[in-house]
Amino acid sequence: MKIISRYVLWDLLQVFLVALAALTLFMLVVGLVREAQQQGLGLLQILMLVPYVLPEAMRFAVPGTMLFAVASVFGRMSASNEVIALKAAGISPMAIIWPAAALALVVSFVSVWLNDVAVSWGRDGVRRVVVNSVEQIIYGRLRQQRSYSTSQMSINVKAVDGRRLIRPTLSFQSAGQGTSATVSAAEAELRADPERSTLVVTFRDGTLHMGDYSASFPDSIVREVPLDAVSRKSSTSTSPSEIAMARFATERADQVARIDRVEQLAAGKTAMAILAGRMELTAPGHVGYERELLKQERNRLHRIVMEPWRRWANGFSCLCFVLVGAPMAIRMRNADFLTSFFLCFLPILIVYYPVFMLGVDLAKRGSVPPAAVWMGNVLITLWGWWLLRSVVRQ
Repeated sequence: MKIISRYVLWDLLQVFLVALAALTLFMLVVGLVREAQQQGLGLLQILMLVPYVLPEAMRFAVPGTMLFAVASVFGRMSASNEVIALKAAGISPMAIIWPAAALALVVSFVSVWLNDVAVSWGRDGVRRVVVNSVEQIIYGRLRQQRSYSTSQMSINVKAVDGRRLIRPTLSFQSAGQGTSATVSAAEAELRADPERSTLVVTFRDGTLHMGDYSASFPDSIVREVPLDAVSRKSSTSTSPSEIAMARFATERADQVARIDRVEQLAAGKTAMAILAGRMELTAPGHVGYERELLKQERNRLHRIVMEPWRRWANGFSCLCFVLVGAPMAIRMRNADFLTSFFLCFLPILIVYYPVFMLGVDLAKRGSVPPAAVWMGNVLITLWGWWLLRSVVRQ
C-alpha cells in the first residue's frame, strides 16, 4: 500500500512541478509584457518587477496545474488498466486517490498564502517600482511618442535632447478642483524626488496659464507635481482586495468606526434642525451627502468582510478540483493527458466559476452572508464525492 501511494505521489509531483513551472513562466511573461506596454517600462524596471509579478502568476497557475497533474496521472493509470489491477488484488482505488487529496490539501494552503501575497505585497511592489521609476518612464515615453498623460496631468514636447525637453507644454488638473494649470516653455527638465514623493519640473522662458490668470516668465520657475499624479499607478491603494490577511480585523474595526461617525454626523444635523425649529431641514434630502457616503462605507465594509472568505475559497479550489478530477479521469480511462484535462476542466468551468463569481458578487453587495463564496467549492466537492463513490463501488 505504501509503495503504491509513494508511486502515485511521485508521479503527481513530477507532473505538477513541471506544468507549474511552464505555466508560471508563461503567465509571468504575459504579466510583464502587459505592465511594460501600459507603463512604458524599460528593461531594468521589468527585471525589478519579476519578484512582485511572480506570486500573481503562480496564484492563477496552481489550481489549473493541480487539476492537470491529477487528470494526466490517473487518466494514464486507468487507461493502462492499473486501477483494474488494483481492484483485482483487493486494493481500493482510495489507495491511489488519498495521496492526491493530501497533496492538494497542502497545495491549497500554499495557494491561500499566494493569494494573500500576490494582492498585498505583489501589487504594492509593482506600484512602488512604477512610481519610483516614473522619471525614466516619462522620459522614455516622451522620446518615443512626444507625449505622456495620466488622469491628472499631460505633457507634450516638440523634442527631447538628453534631459532637456524642447518646447514642452504641461497641463495639470488638481485633485478635487476645477481649475487647471498649463505651463508652456522654451525648455524644461524633470527630476524625481522620491523622498518628498514629487516630480520637480523646471521650466525656462515660458508662460503660465491658470484659469483667467496668465503670466510670462523670462527666467525659470519650478513646479512640484505629486508622483501619484504623474504615475499611472497610485503609490497607495485602499481597495479591500489588496489588504493583507493579517490586517482584516483592524480594517474591519476601522470601517465600522467610520460608519458610526457618518451616522452620528447625519443624526447630529437632523437634531440641530429640530432644535432650531427648522423642520424642513429634517427631510432625508438634507442629509443626502451623508446618506450616500454611508452607502459607500457600508459597501466597503461588505467587501472587507467578504474578502478573507474569498481568498480561502479560491485557495481551496485546488482540493475541490482534485476531488472531481481524480474520479473523472479514472472513469474516462483516456491516456491522452490533454483530453483528460479538458474533459475534467469543462464541468468546473461551467459550474464552479459561475457559482463562485455569483457568490462573490452577492457577498460584496451584502445580499448574502460572506460564506456564500464557498458555494462553488461545496457543489464541486459533493459532485466529486458522488463520482468517488461510483469509482470505488465499480
